Amino acid sequence: MHAFIYNLFKTGKIAQMMKAVIPCALSLCFLVLSSAAVAGQIDGIRMWSSPDGTRLVFDISAPLEHQVFVLHNPDRIVVDFKNTSFSSKLPKLDFSGSHLLDIRSAKRNHHDLRVVLDAKKSLTPKSFLLKPMGNYGHRLVLDLDEPQSDLQAQTPKKTLENLNASVRPIIVAIDAGHGGEDPGAIGKHRTREKDVVLAIAKKLFTMLEKEQGIQPVLIREGDYYISLRSRIRKARAHKADLFISVHADAAKNRRANGASVFVLSQKGASSEAARWLAATQNNSDLIGGVSLDDKDDLLASVLLDLSQNATIAASTGVGESILQQLGFVSNLHKGLIERAGFVVLKSPDVPSILVETGFISNVREERNLKKNTYQENIARAVLAGVTSYFRQNPPAGTLYAMLLQKKADINHIIREGETISAIAQKYNVSLALLRQINRLDSDLVFPGQVLRIPLADNS
Repeated sequence: MHAFIYNLFKTGKIAQMMKAVIPCALSLCFLVLSSAAVAGQIDGIRMWSSPDGTRLVFDISAPLEHQVFVLHNPDRIVVDFKNTSFSSKLPKLDFSGSHLLDIRSAKRNHHDLRVVLDAKKSLTPKSFLLKPMGNYGHRLVLDLDEPQSDLQAQTPKKTLENLNASVRPIIVAIDAGHGGEDPGAIGKHRTREKDVVLAIAKKLFTMLEKEQGIQPVLIREGDYYISLRSRIRKARAHKADLFISVHADAAKNRRANGASVFVLSQKGASSEAARWLAATQNNSDLIGGVSLDDKDDLLASVLLDLSQNATIAASTGVGESILQQLGFVSNLHKGLIERAGFVVLKSPDVPSILVETGFISNVREERNLKKNTYQENIARAVLAGVTSYFRQNPPAGTLYAMLLQKKADINHIIREGETISAIAQKYNVSLALLRQINRLDSDLVFPGQVLRIPLADNS
């Protein structure tokens, strides 16, 4: 062996071998160092804006080490990425309607990346990583919210004629599920839940806005994401009397079909009560109009339980009314109210229901849910359930409560396509009584005609 190596040196072959090996080794080291220097890539940036903030989603090759901080004068949010680069040019985004003016980027230390977001106002950033799911890979989500951005209760736009100034409208918060980065369930023909439920929510908003004594509020007005607890906070900030979350279900069994209505389960209520009482900011909240600020833990717990039990009872009542009306326009998945621990149902002092308008995973129902007429039928059924419930259980200080006290009638303006039998069903009065008090010789009615609706059917 020693003689063999000696001959290699003597003939000069060892030098030739070293000349061939050393460049290869250096190249391999360079590749290792390069891969370490650029450990990840940003493949794209997507943006959604809401009235309260802006969400940026970075599509990334792997979980990236990053740091977020804020600069002022002018307002900027800076995101520093370790060992990262863009796989292509910085994408051009439409900043109109957003809280941002521009996005810039620059390399740092030859292998790090800095992304600067020029903001229109001071914003509070929050970032988190998401693992691959569905059609999405790794993502970094950056939420930019206005400080203390909870909506303040707004003065209702609708004026109530010939009423005492102390009479207020019933506030109904309508929440279209999902939105923005979260499409919700997706049907076989690529119908997205977030689009369908927003269309139904907007139709319901328009219908409720025409009802005397009711002021609707849209929690989500466009294609953007709102966290589940932010939806609750918005409803409470508007002092809502009712919260309706609109969804479209999905199941592995594509034959599953029918509409459903959910209210909060007792188990979900118990866990939420514990969460509220454990939260430090809970001391300043009002539960059913009673402040917990000066109450000891035991009394606060009792008050919260009483409020939540009353809220669940009211939720069940309005849910049953809506479920009954949905049965006239759609199959029902189950004939009874269902109970679950959905976060959006957990407000302790706002009756809350979740309406599953159908199974988007069912091809027939997916096709129906895309139709404008079917969306209107679903919205009209929810409308009928809401008005029927509040006519029998009006919140104190509202127009409905005043009419119930005076045993007054309600005027209904007939819209195109409505029939007298549908109107009788909507207001839970008999067809015979409706004909009698309006002196109708037939069931023929026309758009624009005004019908008197008795508040209570005494027939």
